[in-house]
Amino acid sequence: MYEIGNLKVPFNRLGAVIGKNGSVKDKIEKSGDVKLDIDSNNGVITVFQKNDAVKAMLSLNVIQAIARGFNPEKAMLLFDENMQLIVISIKEYANKNSKRISEIKGRLIGREGHTREIIEELTRTYVSISGNTVSIIGDFVSIQYSREAINMLLQGRKHKTVYSYLEKNAGELKFKRMEESFGDD
Repeated sequence: MYEIGNLKVPFNRLGAVIGKNGSVKDKIEKSGDVKLDIDSNNGVITVFQKNDAVKAMLSLNVIQAIARGFNPEKAMLLFDENMQLIVISIKEYANKNSKRISEIKGRLIGREGHTREIIEELTRTYVSISGNTVSIIGDFVSIQYSREAINMLLQGRKHKTVYSYLEKNAGELKFKRMEESFGDD
């Protein structure tokens, strides 16, 4: 066993990584073929690879997703090598102005979570807005559309424009997914 990396996890997310009676930690260790060392005092999780290097790296993504606000069930989807995690900093769009960061987060979430739900539904991705980041879990094709919609909102585009973009591309997205699953025969 050797160390492949460590992550600083916000203290309020450590419990989610551990799970009730260690259940999430156990699932990550089993699925990723890793050993996790959790330092509760500093919020640092160190990942030790047992055998499979790819699975071990995927474990880091799963932990990062949980740290970024995803529930463990959604984060575990990252053990599928076709799934990806993208983390976008909101600070870059807010000039480090905390009031502006809150406004942007509000735009991304939408009234009662409506905007986030539309993005997730039309792209079949999962979106988490936590701290100063917005994170996306999805397959390679879907994540591109979700990322573009989020970037449009971060740049100040109107919600109506973003929704139109997503609706226009929903059909194309389905077609690309079908192509991907059947191959380019």
